[in-house]
Amino acid sequence: MENPNSNKPLKTIFAPLAMAAGLIFFQAYMIAPLIPKLATIFNVSEQRIGLIVPAYMLAYGVSVLFYGFISDKFGRKRILQISLLAFIVLTAITALVQSASQLILLRLLTGLGASGVVPMSLALVGDMFKPSERGRPLGLLFAAMEGGMALGSTAGVMLEPYTGWRMLFLATALLAALALWIQVARMGWKQEPHKSNRTSFKKMVGGFYRLLAFPRGLRTYLFVFWNGIFHSGIYTWLGVYFVQKYDLGPIEIGLAILGYGLPGFFFGSLIGRAADRRGRYPIILTGLATAAIATASLALEIPVLVAALAVTLISLGYDLTQPLFAGIVTELGGKTKGGQAMGLNVFALFTGFGLGSLLFGELLKLGLDQALIIFAVVQAVFTIVAAKLLQTEMKLSIK
Repeated sequence: MENPNSNKPLKTIFAPLAMAAGLIFFQAYMIAPLIPKLATIFNVSEQRIGLIVPAYMLAYGVSVLFYGFISDKFGRKRILQISLLAFIVLTAITALVQSASQLILLRLLTGLGASGVVPMSLALVGDMFKPSERGRPLGLLFAAMEGGMALGSTAGVMLEPYTGWRMLFLATALLAALALWIQVARMGWKQEPHKSNRTSFKKMVGGFYRLLAFPRGLRTYLFVFWNGIFHSGIYTWLGVYFVQKYDLGPIEIGLAILGYGLPGFFFGSLIGRAADRRGRYPIILTGLATAAIATASLALEIPVLVAALAVTLISLGYDLTQPLFAGIVTELGGKTKGGQAMGLNVFALFTGFGLGSLLFGELLKLGLDQALIIFAVVQAVFTIVAAKLLQTEMKLSIK
């Protein structure tokens, strides 16, 4: 392994890692704003076609547990590249589906195949940098993901009237193929040395138990899980929100959610450096509170421009919390169990993503404003709880 104090690893492999991670989030966030249009295309209800989101997220979250464990045995690089190849093939096939059921199935399979890319990228950062130096590279990597989120959520719904939704998937597959080619060129395909111990399900479960057996691990994963529920629940249904409350068309929806992902893209590295210097605690609390207030404002009768600003602030809330939780996770697993620790992190996050979209969809039966208020209140409760439970992160992260 290269010297973690050197910037060489970051310079040589960061670009393909960031590109792949960004594309994973691009396609994940591209599809939710298209729910109203896809419901019309396939002649099904919005709730029915909305299953494409949890199908992908839940499959992604469950399968990533195994990617993390396998990578601890067989190396991050090979798992990352195989997973990216699966993403390329399945994303291309998605463009050929002819029904809502087929689309849901392909989203599930893509979640299974693609779930090794992001956690292996994050685990590689954990391998290469000391805990006190991970803020900047993690911030940059999350900035790439946020850029993918911002571009996917906006560009997808704005381009669809001109290109069609199928071309969006084909273009994503082609760009991912380019990312894989760059990865192989810079990182190689040759496997890293690894232990020959056989993979044991008992050892895998035992590893997860040990990660959750002490308070810091348990509380971190619980906050990650809720973060996934909250942000996916809000984001998945933003297209429906702007249609119902403001009667916007596809291009107008894209403009309204333009700010989603931009704060992390522009300020991800700055947030990471601030956490390295001042500790994670105040930044996480600010992010949780900001998201709660912004979500509550969406339930009010506000101008569409104010609603668009609130969406940007919700995204900022994610940017101020999730990268910092990921930083904590890299410290939980160390170098020997880093892949498994990060796998559990992505499991908690993406399982939350899947459940959040389902839960908010069910709450829509009570009314859109009521669903927003319920989510905002629970987020406020988590902010209060975090103020008590996460105080130790200020000291730990600045050591």
